[in-house]
Amino acid sequence: MSANGTDLTIGFISSSVAVLLYGSNYVPLKKYDTGDGMFLQWVLCAAIWLVALVVNLILRCPKFWPFAMVGGCIWATGNIAAVPIIKTIGLGLGILIWGSFNALTGWASSRFGWFGMDAEEVAKPLLNYVGAGLSVLSAFIFLFIKSEIPNNTCSVDTTPLITEHAINRAQDPSRDYSWVDKLSTLQQRIVGCSLAVISGILYGSTFVPIIYIKDHSKRNDSIYAGASQYDLDYVFAHFSGIFLTSTVYFLAYSIAMKNNPKLYPKAVLPGFVSGVLWAAATCCWFIANHSLSAVVSFPIITASHETSTREPAASRDQISLCTWCPALLEGRCTRGSPDWPP
Repeated sequence: MSANGTDLTIGFISSSVAVLLYGSNYVPLKKYDTGDGMFLQWVLCAAIWLVALVVNLILRCPKFWPFAMVGGCIWATGNIAAVPIIKTIGLGLGILIWGSFNALTGWASSRFGWFGMDAEEVAKPLLNYVGAGLSVLSAFIFLFIKSEIPNNTCSVDTTPLITEHAINRAQDPSRDYSWVDKLSTLQQRIVGCSLAVISGILYGSTFVPIIYIKDHSKRNDSIYAGASQYDLDYVFAHFSGIFLTSTVYFLAYSIAMKNNPKLYPKAVLPGFVSGVLWAAATCCWFIANHSLSAVVSFPIITASHETSTREPAASRDQISLCTWCPALLEGRCTRGSPDWPP
C-alpha cells in the first residue's frame, strides 16, 4: 500500500474511532445528577489533562508550544455556553446548529487559509464549494426547527462536556433558577441560537493554533521553524489550555456562587471515565487531522456528531440528509492528491 493510501486508511479509522467514542463517552453519566454542569466540566477537564499527560510521556515529551494552548482555551470558552444553549433550545437542536458552524469554520479556515494558515488546495473546487454551500443552507434550516425542551429526565450522548438530563430535570420548588429561566420563549430562542452559532465558530477554531504552528514551521524566519508536523505532539499543550481555562471558569463560578458551588460527589468517577473517553476521541481526531488534513476530517467527524444526537422536531432522515450530503461533498473533494478518493 502506498504512503498516501496508508494515510487515508489511518485517517478514516481514526475518524471512525473518534465518532464511536464521542457517541458513547457520556454513557457512564446517564444515571447521575450533574447539576448545572460546572463542577462536572472541571472533573472532565482534569481527566482530559491526565490523558494528555500520558500521551505526552508516550511520545517522549515533544517540545511544548504555549501558543497551542490557545486552541484549548477557545474550545473551553465555547463549551461554557453549553448550559444556556441546552436550557433555551435543547441539546438536539443546539448541537445541530453549533455542529454546522463548527464544520463550516473548520473547513473554511483550512480551505482559505484564515488566521495566517496556509490555504489547502482542493482537487475538485466546484464540488467542494457545493458541499460547503449545502452546509450553509442546512445551518440556516436548523435555525428554524422548532424545539421543545422536556422537563423530565432524558439521556443523551454527545460531544459537549455537559449532560442534558441534569439541565432539563423535573421542576423542583427548591431549585435555584438562572437568568435563562426568566427569558420569554422568543428571547430563549434568540439567545440559544445566537450562543450556538458563537460556540460553533469557537469549536471550529480550536485547531487553528496547531495548524498555524505546523504551517509556519516550514519557514526559516518564523519562531516556529522546525516545529513538529505530527498533530499529536501538540495534544498536551492543547489539553492543558482546556484544563487551565476550565479551572479559571470554575473559580469564577465559585466566586459568583459566594464560595458555595454546587458539587455532586457521585458524578466524580463517572465524570472521570467520561473525560477519558472524550480525550481519547479527540486524540483520534488529532491523528485524523494529520492523516487527512483538517479540511477533510472536520466535515466527516462533525457531521457524525450531528447525526448521532436526538432531533427534537425534525426526522432523522431529514437531518442526516442536511448533514451528510455536505460532509461527503466536502470531505471527498478536498484532498489534493490524484489518489483521492481512493
